[in-house]
Amino acid sequence: MTTDLKNTFDSIIFDLDGTLWDSTANVAMAWQKAKEEVDYIKDDVTQQTVRSITGMAYDAIFDKLYPYLEPDLRNEFKALSAKHELEILNAKGGELYPDLKPTLEYLKSRYKLFIVSNCQCGYIETFLRLNDLDSTFVAHQCYGTKSLPKFQNILDIVADNQLNNPVYVGDTQGDYDSATKAGVPIIFATYGFGTTSGQPVAIINKFSELQELL
Repeated sequence: MTTDLKNTFDSIIFDLDGTLWDSTANVAMAWQKAKEEVDYIKDDVTQQTVRSITGMAYDAIFDKLYPYLEPDLRNEFKALSAKHELEILNAKGGELYPDLKPTLEYLKSRYKLFIVSNCQCGYIETFLRLNDLDSTFVAHQCYGTKSLPKFQNILDIVADNQLNNPVYVGDTQGDYDSATKAGVPIIFATYGFGTTSGQPVAIINKFSELQELL
């Protein structure tokens, strides 16, 4: 943690994967199940596979992992993977980072809270429902809604909710770039899936540090 930012912001926009929870093990299970139902995917899907692309836009993930597929087959596998992903996550969920709920309760008492993620439609809703967090967040936006880049979804959340001084919390270079492009400062979570070469306004090594920071 690098500084005290109390009374600096009016709202917090969170990334989801690598910031609020880690669902990579169960997402890998879902995509592997999809792989076993077709005959054109070369390699098994592992947790490391999923970690390597976490934070990318959903379409871009499958473009990167399966460049050898024709577009129709790639889209077919993406749809099958997405279907199994929501099924398995609805049953098994993901792993919340330590002290997530009490820290969110504290933050909710001081700030408006939001989520912006590059996931498919239904993914954030699954996270909220499984963990009884629907009332914690004012609104959320994802790539699957309009197929827009993350910076645009951040801008939409800011505009739709008339936020004056938001801050973003994320864990990848993509998060840093998106928040910066949207003109929103970022707190970088080192416990997540990525690193950054940028200059965030603060760094946290565990989620609970947000309570002291904000």
